[in-house]
Amino acid sequence: MKEPLIRKNNDYPVATASVEEDGLQQGRSESLWMVYLSTFVAVCGSYVFGSCAGYSSPTQDAIREDLSLSLAEYSMFGSILTFGAMIGAITSGSLADLLGRKGVMRLSSAFCAAGWIAIYFAEGAVALDIGRLANGYGMGVFSYVVPVFISEIAPKNLRGALATLNQVMICGGVSVSFIIGTFLTWRALALTGLIPCGILLIGLFFIPESPRWLAKRGHEKEFEVALQKLRGKDANIAEEAAEIMEYIETLDRLPKVKMLDLFNRRYLRSVIIGVGLMVAQQFGGINGVCFYLSNIFQSAGFSPSVGTITYAILQVVVTLLITQVIDRAGRKPLLLASGSGLVLACLITGLSFYLKVNELALDYVPVMAVTGILLYIGSFSAGMGAVPWVIMSEIFPINIKGAAGGLATLVNWFGAWAVSYTFNFLMSWSSYGTFLVYAGINALAIVFVIMVVPETKGRTLEQIQAAING
Repeated sequence: MKEPLIRKNNDYPVATASVEEDGLQQGRSESLWMVYLSTFVAVCGSYVFGSCAGYSSPTQDAIREDLSLSLAEYSMFGSILTFGAMIGAITSGSLADLLGRKGVMRLSSAFCAAGWIAIYFAEGAVALDIGRLANGYGMGVFSYVVPVFISEIAPKNLRGALATLNQVMICGGVSVSFIIGTFLTWRALALTGLIPCGILLIGLFFIPESPRWLAKRGHEKEFEVALQKLRGKDANIAEEAAEIMEYIETLDRLPKVKMLDLFNRRYLRSVIIGVGLMVAQQFGGINGVCFYLSNIFQSAGFSPSVGTITYAILQVVVTLLITQVIDRAGRKPLLLASGSGLVLACLITGLSFYLKVNELALDYVPVMAVTGILLYIGSFSAGMGAVPWVIMSEIFPINIKGAAGGLATLVNWFGAWAVSYTFNFLMSWSSYGTFLVYAGINALAIVFVIMVVPETKGRTLEQIQAAING
């Protein structure tokens, strides 16, 4: 109160500002290392997700030959992964609320490890399917808990970039499986899936639990210890801790939420945003394109192996680039740019099939098809692949995060199954019509983002949820 608002001596405030800035930078560097370590451990689960998803593509011929499987039996092996993921999605939110974010990651890693072991020792279709189902369950839980854990430990200025690493590691797991699957036997490839599971299980002993989950469960001492570890030993966490505790106390006064309560007016907007983004992500055709990528390249007269590897590398590179800009550009602009690219890519690919069907400009068909598909995966990786998961982890209040997150994840996996199952039927109906349908869905997704989805960058989780849910 006694200090003047404007000092006449300019040297003193400059020196003070310099000392304060140095201290701030030191505090930031101390906090970043634990946040980064925690994020790295968590996204090992995302890598497990990707390796499970990418396993069936390079191993199809070898497994069928070694175990004398029919096409129907192998199709069951491939598709049962999605059913396991749906089960995991249904239970993920409740388990994450009950066991904690770290506890449920341990459980998921154990399921995936058991699945890989079952596949390695399989001598027939039954053991393969059991292992694949276990992998799917772990995937479904990882797809929910990893982005939620990252969003709850990260400072607001890094939350978007760190949450995007979830998608980077999924893409990395898929890509590595595609590439090394061409050199390793299918049993050896299954054993490589145990490596990230082991890293995750060991790493969980060295990182703190989510402070927000600890606060919600009433573990106030552990909450402060975890938050201090994440922000640095010399960081002042009083303001952030008070804001989190105040928000938790407000939520504790609300009744316990059941699934039907998600559709109450208080929570309806956040549920519409979360579920709507998952619908937009999946029904735009991504799993139809991914599952039948080789067939698309082959029908276009392009090398399937070269196209698949190019596709895998491109999605990793673009997703990595997005981690650098998501907290500067914002979530909404990336979604809009991504959706626009998807519409254009679907139109180009659809036009290439139209020309092929009608035997017009056949020399341009392969170039247009490859251009369209690569533009498609580049556009998807630029926003629609990662950003819906980031926003989903940000918009739900913690008292409904389990139920609402489980619902959104279930919708996502149902969409993955529906698109991959119907893709061949749509292509037999009309190859170019299929991509026109996807173009229309992606155009509707752009309208949805413009009208419904808020910008969440640079705001705390509590500020986001209060603004959305009133």
